[in-house]
Amino acid sequence: MEQMNGLVDAVIDAAAEHGLWEPHDTIVVAVSGGPDSVALLHVLHEISLNRTPLTLVCAHVNHGFRAESRQEAEFVRKLAKELGIAFEMAEFDIPDYIKKSGLGAQEAARKKRYEFLIDTAQQYGAVSVALAHHADDQAETVLMRLLRGSGLSGLAGMRWKRTEKKVELIRPFLRINKTALIELCQSHGFPYAEDASNRQVKYKRNAVRLEVLPFLERYNGRLNQSLTQLAEIVGAEDEFMEAATAKCFQELVRTGKGEYAFDRASFAPVPSALQRRLIKLILNYLSADHPVFDFNKIEAVRRGALQDHPTSWSLDLGGGLTCMRQYDTILFSSKPPKQQASYTYRLSLPESQLNLSEIGKVLTMTVLERESFLVQGEGSGKMSAWFDVRELVFPLTIRSRLPGDIIKVMGLNGSKKVKDIYIDDKIPSSERSLIPLVCDGVGNIVWIPGIRRSIHAAVGRQTQDVLLLSLEEADGEGS
Repeated sequence: MEQMNGLVDAVIDAAAEHGLWEPHDTIVVAVSGGPDSVALLHVLHEISLNRTPLTLVCAHVNHGFRAESRQEAEFVRKLAKELGIAFEMAEFDIPDYIKKSGLGAQEAARKKRYEFLIDTAQQYGAVSVALAHHADDQAETVLMRLLRGSGLSGLAGMRWKRTEKKVELIRPFLRINKTALIELCQSHGFPYAEDASNRQVKYKRNAVRLEVLPFLERYNGRLNQSLTQLAEIVGAEDEFMEAATAKCFQELVRTGKGEYAFDRASFAPVPSALQRRLIKLILNYLSADHPVFDFNKIEAVRRGALQDHPTSWSLDLGGGLTCMRQYDTILFSSKPPKQQASYTYRLSLPESQLNLSEIGKVLTMTVLERESFLVQGEGSGKMSAWFDVRELVFPLTIRSRLPGDIIKVMGLNGSKKVKDIYIDDKIPSSERSLIPLVCDGVGNIVWIPGIRRSIHAAVGRQTQDVLLLSLEEADGEGS
């Protein structure tokens, strides 16, 4: 009984430290029938009877891989009945699911197993699912991720708890070695099943456990302990970094529908470790279904954002995501690239309004007598322009921009290319196609809304009637 008490104390301490449960919680316990999960069910049962009131549900999955699977299912059912614990079981034809889904054997089995466990938790109103992963599993996980080239988050290994579909997956045994769990079962006469597939090195995890770890232990006899300690240390530091990244996100990032952006000037002083995490967090928000992005893509974005000289570039990050630098703004988007809208409209007096559906704007034309103009003044902002009606050649043309467009800017001796004006004003290339050009009847560009007006038909002392042009959003919210 001393061994059981020792494990119970260790699990209760871990539960209190990591907030794994509260009194009277309902917990689904995943039991395969092996020594790890059998020990977990017995330990949690002991806790529920004598330490903390808990309601347990034993859940088992028959993957249909082996002939012994049905016998193991009956063994777990009998165990749950002996302990007076509710039992739920699912049977899957995983080989058939592999053919249909194209997934690997272990990935397919894991996917169906977790779906069942979470469904069972929701059915019983359970707050969590307890999994029997132990310290040896943690060491294997950390080593596998290290070999894969994982970052800090990966080296934290499996977490004590994580949430999936509003159900917490908890691992009370992460500090306990497998030998202690086997000894518990053997000393207390708890029967368990042996899965022969755990000795097949064709599976990567088995190869790491049976071949790689024993080889490395020749150089460090405490390798398992070192790897689990690494996971503990890195896990705590990773949580700290995640909190710092979330704070950085709140302070720097502007959000929009399918878009996130930040200013280069505010991003540059941030430590590089946080820069990388911030970029990764933004990409994860944009692509929750595929949240893994490799180091090279993240680094390409980071280095591009840190370039001193004003520049524009666009990176295809895969999965429908893009990152663009528009002068001093770094923009991440899951939207398809904006296509250059091509349109041409004619507008003559006495027409008053024109809907530019291609760019979601409305152009309004209002004629005022000189007296009304003098009362109102030119206070409508950059999205409005005033013209002398008698000096303006009609009909007006409202069109998309074309290569080589020039405008005779008021206050400038001569003409200037529209493209150069956009560059000087740091208008992002993605936004230039959304700016219409207003031309007079002989083709002169007389107004670029929000940017410049030309010298043509300027309002002066001799003006009798004034034409007011205004550009607004099609929904009427204004620009």
